[in-house]
Amino acid sequence: MVVLREGMCPGLEGDLVRDLRAADVRTVEDLVSSDIEDLAQKCSVSYKALFAIRRVLLAQHTAFPVSGADLYEELLSSTAILSSGNPSLDKLLDSGLYTGEITELSGGPGSGKSQVCFGVAVHLSYHLKQSVIFIDTSGGLSARRLLQMLQAETANTGEQMEALQRIHVFRCFDVYALLDCLYRLRTDGLLQASVAGGGGVAGGSVKAVIVDSVSAVIAPLLGGKQNEGMSLMAQVAGVLKTTAKDFNVAALVTNHVARSLSGEVQPGLGVSWSHVPRTRILLERVDRSASDSTSSRRSATLIKSSRQPCYIKEEFDLRWWSRSSGSGGAEGEGGSSSGKRKLEEMES
Repeated sequence: MVVLREGMCPGLEGDLVRDLRAADVRTVEDLVSSDIEDLAQKCSVSYKALFAIRRVLLAQHTAFPVSGADLYEELLSSTAILSSGNPSLDKLLDSGLYTGEITELSGGPGSGKSQVCFGVAVHLSYHLKQSVIFIDTSGGLSARRLLQMLQAETANTGEQMEALQRIHVFRCFDVYALLDCLYRLRTDGLLQASVAGGGGVAGGSVKAVIVDSVSAVIAPLLGGKQNEGMSLMAQVAGVLKTTAKDFNVAALVTNHVARSLSGEVQPGLGVSWSHVPRTRILLERVDRSASDSTSSRRSATLIKSSRQPCYIKEEFDLRWWSRSSGSGGAEGEGGSSSGKRKLEEMES
């Protein structure tokens, strides 16, 4: 429901808005469904002028029909499937992350959400030669960990640094900073290069926006009488959805978990947020024994999907993205001076 207000279209001035409200016409829906000739007499305005206003408002606010064939052609031309780099996750994701959509990883502390995000970023930047926007909201991003993963892929220092340069890091520790960052990305050139197919830093267009974690900045604002929190969550959801769709990028977000009244583990942020991601995966530890608290095995359960049967499960090892035995300098030791400068920039 869109409320009529002054300046919405040419001719809709303050006096006319007041006259329309006096005639109990307060919204665009009220105006377009009214008898224009009768309304023109009530408001002492010409039929032609009111009809022109009605036509403009219809054009601005009416959804025009689109054929299924047109939608299919748009899908083929705009959608790409980006491998996560892990076969088990790709199986749950129906081959990988889809551009134009939001994919969510949820899990408790230590479930591996951040490590998966690191692995995805490294795979996209090194193997697919695509740029990645990585928004860190909890201070968990480690440039040295990214370098360690890249060293498992290649011993070439130049290739490692090129891949690091394709990962654009932003740190946002509250929801207002997150919203500001997302809006600025839409206007500051990085995402426009993605749509145009142009190259980013060190080549490659932006194909993914990772937010680790979205719940860290939203969850503290929810609960009780904090209506502002719901509004801010809706704004984050809206800008993530439109960014993914408008710029043909895959959005990957992480979320915490909570327990339902029955004790079942489920993603956090409530029912309203549950409609936002197209795909949701729950990560959990796989402890082979009670003493195996350092196990890197994780189970991934598909709990929401528009393409796959839900509640299928896969197991994988968090060390998959660091699986090569030929890498050197596990914690980023050594390397060129330019490499060290790049690490310092990312960690500052």
